[in-house]
Amino acid sequence: MPHRALLALLPLMLLTAAPPVGAAALDFSAQERQQIASLGPWPPPMAPDPSNRASGGAHAISLGARLFFDARLSPSARVACVTCHQPDRGWADGRPRAQGLVELERNTPALASLRLQRWFGWGGGSDSLWMASLRPLLDPREFGSSAAAVAGVYARDADLACRYRRAFGHAPADGPADEETVLVNTAKALAAFQETLRTGRTPFDEFRDALARGDEAAARYPLAAQRGLRLFIGRGNCIACHNGPNFSNGEFADVGVPYFVGPGRVDSGRHDDLQRLRASPHNLLGRHSDAAGGAAATATRHASLEPRHWGEFRVPSLRNVAVTAPYMHNGSMATLPDVVLHYSTLDESRIHSSAQPLLRPLRLSPQEVDALVAFLETLTDDAGAGRPRPPVPAPCEPSAQVK
Repeated sequence: MPHRALLALLPLMLLTAAPPVGAAALDFSAQERQQIASLGPWPPPMAPDPSNRASGGAHAISLGARLFFDARLSPSARVACVTCHQPDRGWADGRPRAQGLVELERNTPALASLRLQRWFGWGGGSDSLWMASLRPLLDPREFGSSAAAVAGVYARDADLACRYRRAFGHAPADGPADEETVLVNTAKALAAFQETLRTGRTPFDEFRDALARGDEAAARYPLAAQRGLRLFIGRGNCIACHNGPNFSNGEFADVGVPYFVGPGRVDSGRHDDLQRLRASPHNLLGRHSDAAGGAAATATRHASLEPRHWGEFRVPSLRNVAVTAPYMHNGSMATLPDVVLHYSTLDESRIHSSAQPLLRPLRLSPQEVDALVAFLETLTDDAGAGRPRPPVPAPCEPSAQVK
């Protein structure tokens, strides 16, 4: 059976297999149990994005699902969102670096429970999911599109135009003055669809809940994974950054991965992306936000550029991490053992001098490396890499009432 297929079956195997003879939950201390409890519950409640009036709207989700797979958003018709975010690869692409019209410098992030993030992109260059959906449309290396080109897609497709009208209450305009609005609304529909791409419950979630209840079902969780969990919350201190139900603090860190991307070229991560975010007319402080100036924009308003941001990249969620290789912002690590070994043998001289004093080489034994990997593999849900595609919607009826 192919390796990817085995990974996809892993959560089901862990949940249904009989526990080994003598298996039981480790004797976690009260403090350890509290830390484990903090990694849930899952799934968390979801609320609409106040900056996106299309968030949670059925018509906007339907429009966004159509647009996600539509290469016409790129004038070349060579690139669609699905080019990099493929449902049968965990909504990623399995490549070290993303491929738009040209190869990019960063790895494709998996679209896992995006609504829980505070910043988007490896360097946090977007402060909303709709801004993150708009940015690649205009990037000449990715879609190479424009507001005029996106508006033209609706002008040539009556079904998309109908869906737009149902989602936003008015027809997509074809005049230059309104093309920017059409572009932003297109990104908001794409965001509404991506908010529905959520990860499911995992073997770890079942263990966490059973442990909290004092349920014997906790014994089904493999002892190797329990030992890895103890390392994760204890000596490894992985929980310092990968915390909460989404296994991410949502912030940025320099973890010693080289930021050189070519002769004389570097990717400074958060340092440059924060400057681009603050300068963009599409951030949450701008007129395109449906909650401009409100609480949703607080983090953007107070974000300040600091020297430590050089070489920092977003702390990713670890949910479904076993099926979203390769890893790190540049895709430089092919497997989970590679990632664990990186932290085990960390070269501290690669870390920016003012950043991340918590990181030290873990000096793990081979058995500890295996245990930590065993734990990380239990953060994968039943679907594994094979995420379901959205159903093909029925044709839009132009006479349907706008809701």
